Amino acid sequence: MIIQTDRSIIPACDVGTITALKQLVESTCSVEGIGGYKIGFELVIPYGMKMVVETIRAFTDLPIIYDHQKAGTDVPFTGEKFARACKGADAAILFPQAGPETEKAWINALREAGFGVIVGGEMTHQMYLSSEGGFLRDDAPLEMYRVAVQNKVADFVVPGNKPERIRQYRELIEDMGTEPTFYSPGLVSQRGEITEAAKAAGKRWHAIVGRALYESKDINATAKELTKKLV
Repeated sequence: MIIQTDRSIIPACDVGTITALKQLVESTCSVEGIGGYKIGFELVIPYGMKMVVETIRAFTDLPIIYDHQKAGTDVPFTGEKFARACKGADAAILFPQAGPETEKAWINALREAGFGVIVGGEMTHQMYLSSEGGFLRDDAPLEMYRVAVQNKVADFVVPGNKPERIRQYRELIEDMGTEPTFYSPGLVSQRGEITEAAKAAGKRWHAIVGRALYESKDINATAKELTKKLV
């Protein structure tokens, strides 16, 4: 298990400065129900993985998840290079839109390097799937999740503002004999309801919350309110 509790809030550290990162982590790391931290390109590109990880580790040992936004979209052999670049994090998120061969190779590269692997398929925004005017065929996320399960992945990103889709993906994964752990963005600021997404996701579910936390006037108080909704 990447996160040691069945349910938690994961702050998305999509802030632009190390100072803002320190404020976010310091204000939330002692709140019961905070399960880890998701970091991305906005901090890692300008400051480097090492500095970002060290900044978080000054306050907490909670897991750090790297979200490259979106990893798994290159040729298969680059998975090993990506894994080396993730050094310091505990897990990484893949959105394998480049196809099954890349998905398998990047899953294996991360696993061999000792990282937890989280696979996403459907995103939270409009015009993602072809029926909505997007580029990806409607069953593409199902295939991404299916290949992940076939490669022994049990952790998945699903859109928190689409509970009916969470149920569909949960059914697929459970029918394949895997008990999933879900991670959901798209909550609060993107109109997803924590309680509704939690019901759809089942036992193991973690809410990824960004703007609603780091733009709050009182981050600590907001974190405490959000964790109360983890039913």
